Amino acid sequence: MIRVRFVMPAAGELLVTGARVALANALFARDQNGHFTLRAPAGDTADLRWLGIEWDAVGEPGDYAGAIEHLKTIGCLYPCFESETELRAKSEHRVRRDRSSVYDRAMLKLTAEQRAAAEAGGKRPYWRFRLSNRVVTWTDAVSGPHEAKLSAISDPILVAADGTPAAALTAVVDDIADRITHVIRADDGDGMTGIHIDLLSALGCNPQTVTFAHLPALGATGRLAIRSFRNDGVEAEALVTWLAGARFSLRGLARKPDPAALLSLNHDVLARRPFVSVADRLPPGATEPFWLAIRGHIDLLTEARHWWDVVNGTIFPAIPEGAAGLIAAARAALPSKPWDVSTWSAWLAAMPSGSAEPLRLILTGEEQGPELAVLLPLIGRSRVLERLRGA
Repeated sequence: MIRVRFVMPAAGELLVTGARVALANALFARDQNGHFTLRAPAGDTADLRWLGIEWDAVGEPGDYAGAIEHLKTIGCLYPCFESETELRAKSEHRVRRDRSSVYDRAMLKLTAEQRAAAEAGGKRPYWRFRLSNRVVTWTDAVSGPHEAKLSAISDPILVAADGTPAAALTAVVDDIADRITHVIRADDGDGMTGIHIDLLSALGCNPQTVTFAHLPALGATGRLAIRSFRNDGVEAEALVTWLAGARFSLRGLARKPDPAALLSLNHDVLARRPFVSVADRLPPGATEPFWLAIRGHIDLLTEARHWWDVVNGTIFPAIPEGAAGLIAAARAALPSKPWDVSTWSAWLAAMPSGSAEPLRLILTGEEQGPELAVLLPLIGRSRVLERLRGA
């Protein structure tokens, strides 16, 4: 069975990049009748649920201590005592001499006596993973063949001085424990995947049993918070389609979402929404006729606030220059009650040609929007007359 996973951010909000990865895993598992494990150390899954993402299980922490001990036993983890300042100085020195900035493995030469002296002086070691000197290759399910030359990558720190395992280690340990078959994640460079593959091998897992799929970086768009889209009135359905496509496929995720397309998608989704599905998110008192009048004319649900003010509140629209004569004619020709969808056309018929656009601006504050034939009965004769007098 195909098995995938998603790791929630340990702290902070779910961002667009993370949401796209979560969707890719959930949709791939559904498409392949597979198993989706969620790892949520922070426990906040509200954004995932809002997006409609479901999972089969919540992952439990793996045996990190056992993995660390195994790596030490086989000589793949070695202690280091250099400070960040020392490492930075060494790196800058090598760069000035036109040498590689890759970590020089100086701590591998540390004798038992030197280590004991460092610890006696109050230093606690952190631990680096000794990468093998090979070239690892894999076929990415999104972007095709890749390779990583491990000798050109700095040995990563897998265990902090306080014993905390790094995310690079916990992810692999958990993947082995959960029997993950497909690692679908954001593209963070071939070097990171090379480390992942080498670590799988060191922990006794055959990397050939794991398929990797990396989603392209989204730049500034990827750093936006999902919660901000929710607050702005973007519908989950529109956001899911924008991030994952109308028809899901891993290869299709090589396409980067076009930021300009989201509003159009959201417009289309809102235009199909029945009143009952948005009633609790509309301004208090908003009615079904009001929603049916505006739903095909807004890009974001938050825009409903303005249109509710148009039909049921107070607005201060800009008055077109030289509109005094038009306003006087409009007041004189204003139809009597009752008002219905025919009132607008009857009113315009009694007005000079070209009156529609400036009247729309005076009555709604907008040059475009819902049909006045539908809005006018909702606004009502008294409110229209009040706005004409105010103008």
